[in-house]
Amino acid sequence: MASNPASSIPFLLSVILILVVGTNAGGIAIYWGQNGNEGTLAETCATGNYAFVNIAFLPTFGNGQNPQINLAGHCDPTTNGCTRFSSEIQSCQSSGIKVMLSIGGGAGSYSLSSTDDARQVATYLWNNFLGGQSSSRPLGAAVLDGIDFDIEGGTTQHWDELARFLSEYSKQGKKVYLTAAPQCPFPDAYMGAALNTGLFDYVWVQFYNNPPCQYSSGNLVNYWNQWTTSIPATNFFLGLPASPNAAGSGFIPAADLTSKVLPAIKGSAKYGGVMLWSKYYDDQTGYSSSIKSSV
Repeated sequence: MASNPASSIPFLLSVILILVVGTNAGGIAIYWGQNGNEGTLAETCATGNYAFVNIAFLPTFGNGQNPQINLAGHCDPTTNGCTRFSSEIQSCQSSGIKVMLSIGGGAGSYSLSSTDDARQVATYLWNNFLGGQSSSRPLGAAVLDGIDFDIEGGTTQHWDELARFLSEYSKQGKKVYLTAAPQCPFPDAYMGAALNTGLFDYVWVQFYNNPPCQYSSGNLVNYWNQWTTSIPATNFFLGLPASPNAAGSGFIPAADLTSKVLPAIKGSAKYGGVMLWSKYYDDQTGYSSSIKSSV
């Protein structure tokens, strides 16, 4: 059948549009675990709003300490109460959602004292949350997709070694994803060396509680471009508070985010989406629902 060149033009334009939109489509990452009133993990995943869920936090580890998970009012790890989330984790994963364990946090007792310490922490994480074996897995038998580095204190050394040791476990079968939540001032004070390893799959940069580089300063896009062009990670997410009450500063109204900010950063080949702190605050505002179609 002979083709009609004129009629082909709209079709080609639609294909190009689909390709352009497809390459810029992103997802939403959410932090869950620090407020007992934010619903269950299963309910979080059932919203359909999130592509990643970071279980927060493992705030105590390293330097000879006994690692301890803290999920606020959700469960009591000292009585194995958090193992009930195993089936919920698996339910999330069956829906295509990646579930990570976030280590560190803004308030915790964590540090790495040496290369050997980094190796021991990696071994603990592998055996207790990833594909290894342990009789005391805090979240039960479920195998998490990876580890999120939310390092905001402690020492600045050996995080790159922890990333390398964890990455090595990917050779044993299931890939161990590595994600990170650095502060937006560049380079990150704690994770600069780790991020330069090129081992991180997703980096959600915290563009909040840091006035010089957040939206209100007018410098957000400049810092975004510096992050995405300087760090060899696969995808970058714009980290934001899900409500004005979720952080000291940095909240962006949904209308401004969708009409001004996202159009300015989605052209990046490494754009991955938006990260929100946290599920509790997102429940209060419906922020993820209001931005999802634009992310």
